[in-house]
Amino acid sequence: MGSARRTELLESAYRYALAHGLADLSLRPLAAAIGSSPRVLLYLFGSKDGLIRELLDRARSDEVALLGTAPAGDLAATTRLIWGWLSDPAHRALLTLWTEAYARSLIEPDGPWSAFARETVGDWLSLLAATQPASTRDTPEAVAERTATLALLRGALLDLLATGDQNRTTTAVLGRAGDS
Repeated sequence: MGSARRTELLESAYRYALAHGLADLSLRPLAAAIGSSPRVLLYLFGSKDGLIRELLDRARSDEVALLGTAPAGDLAATTRLIWGWLSDPAHRALLTLWTEAYARSLIEPDGPWSAFARETVGDWLSLLAATQPASTRDTPEAVAERTATLALLRGALLDLLATGDQNRTTTAVLGRAGDS
């Protein structure tokens, strides 16, 4: 169902989720906050789980959109670009939501969280691969390099979200990105 109202409600629900998270999402307060009703949300999204899954997909699309601007053939430059986006305080709510969904996917593998973490890793590894030179992209060294890059970015992001220490985490990421 691709109606304009559905799209409008999904965007409003997404803004609500950014502000309030998904862990304790209840349809009544969500519907009231976005000018709808629980019945309409259930009709448009099939279930609460269906809505949550769409919100997770919406969050993933925001994250992945960044990599369309990544420089081809330069993983280090891509790492710097991604870290600049990840460490921008304007994206904190989205990244907190992403972290919540990632963790829930690991501890509650059924339902709307199902496969979120695995799919996210796959998305990022594929996108990072596209920034590596085509001639070496499929070598074990290139696979290891992008895996290490993803682990560095994800670990630094978690640390930044936990501590707020942007200087230390940025120094660590940029120092490692220069080694690539």
